[in-house]
Amino acid sequence: MTRTLKAMLLAGSAMFAAQSAGAVEIEYWQYIFDTRVEAMDRLIEMFEAENPDITVKQVTFPYADYQTRVIAANLAGNGPDVLQLFYGWTDTFVDAGVLQPLSQDAFPHEMIESEFFPIVGAMVRDGEYYGLPTAVRSLALFYNKNLFAAAGIDNPPETLDELVADAIALTERDAGGNITTEGITLDMAGQDHQWWREALVRQFGGAPYSDDNRTVTYNSEAGVAATRWYTDLETVHHVGTSGFMDEGQAAFRAGRAAMTIDGTFRLGAFGGIEDFEWGVTELPANNDGMRSNYASYFANGIGAGAEGEELEAAEKFLAFVTTPEAMQVWLEVVGELPARRAAALTEANASDPIYGPFLKGLEYAHTTQFLDEAGQRQVAIDMVNRILLQGQSPEDSVAEAAAQEQAILDQAN
Repeated sequence: MTRTLKAMLLAGSAMFAAQSAGAVEIEYWQYIFDTRVEAMDRLIEMFEAENPDITVKQVTFPYADYQTRVIAANLAGNGPDVLQLFYGWTDTFVDAGVLQPLSQDAFPHEMIESEFFPIVGAMVRDGEYYGLPTAVRSLALFYNKNLFAAAGIDNPPETLDELVADAIALTERDAGGNITTEGITLDMAGQDHQWWREALVRQFGGAPYSDDNRTVTYNSEAGVAATRWYTDLETVHHVGTSGFMDEGQAAFRAGRAAMTIDGTFRLGAFGGIEDFEWGVTELPANNDGMRSNYASYFANGIGAGAEGEELEAAEKFLAFVTTPEAMQVWLEVVGELPARRAAALTEANASDPIYGPFLKGLEYAHTTQFLDEAGQRQVAIDMVNRILLQGQSPEDSVAEAAAQEQAILDQAN
């Protein structure tokens, strides 16, 4: 080996060692959902190509364990540097010391409030943002075009009355009278509790909560009417069964349900359907033409334990995954709409037969300010189950649910 070659090799080794020593590794945590993990893998690869001095390790957990694992790891001093969280978990994570507020130097409030959809305001506590979303989502009605054609129905329902009529025509039964194909899925554990709370209650003339989100207000004539309309789908019209094939989305994917209410995040999963053609339309209006919807999102926040060079790297990564370029990747892989208005409200997206109905829904959507998302969701599930399984009246079940949820809000306050 020549002296010159040896010197070059030694210099190269020294340079590699210096780069390795200077590299920063951060961890990004989210729950396991195939398309979300795939999208983040792609974004991490893009980010690392632009930032060779930063390595991002993606760590995932089952959805059911996610919140518990995050809080426990944080208490042990092993929490993530950047993490994904449902906006409805913000109070839980802030109270548990999991998150730190976003630096206004890195994420100016003026930028956030001028460029993102207003629903990101649900991440504000005491005047500080605790996270930003890559994507936002609303609800829509998915329908099986093959089943509609077979039933001689040309278009999806525009109103709640049309939905009931179509569901009756689309429901199929075996010789014993058992449902083999639902007209519409009934799944309060899925997205129906959001549909009931922010769409149906409002369409029947009420509101789910007071303006400050501290008082339950659906224990009203409108709330009871909305609940009765929903449970009548099973008890009176017999167009669906709660628990049919375990989940509404599973029944729809199997071609065993003509309609289902779900969010934009389901587009990635439904994209693999090959046995039939499906479409998307806005949530049906009430008979006066009034529409309502529910908008939500998963945000990305910075872990409370991130500091120094890890904090700087975490801020760079959070800034990257909330760029229009990252949002486009998320749209293509997951199906959720960009959280920045300019990135979402393009002519191509608005005219798209799949994305368009969800974008329209964002225009009149409400975002529930959950204080205990899991607990409040369970109240709605139990409310409907008491009617469907125990024969309780809608009036009594709604009153019981309102008292239970008010207790949750009072405790959180």
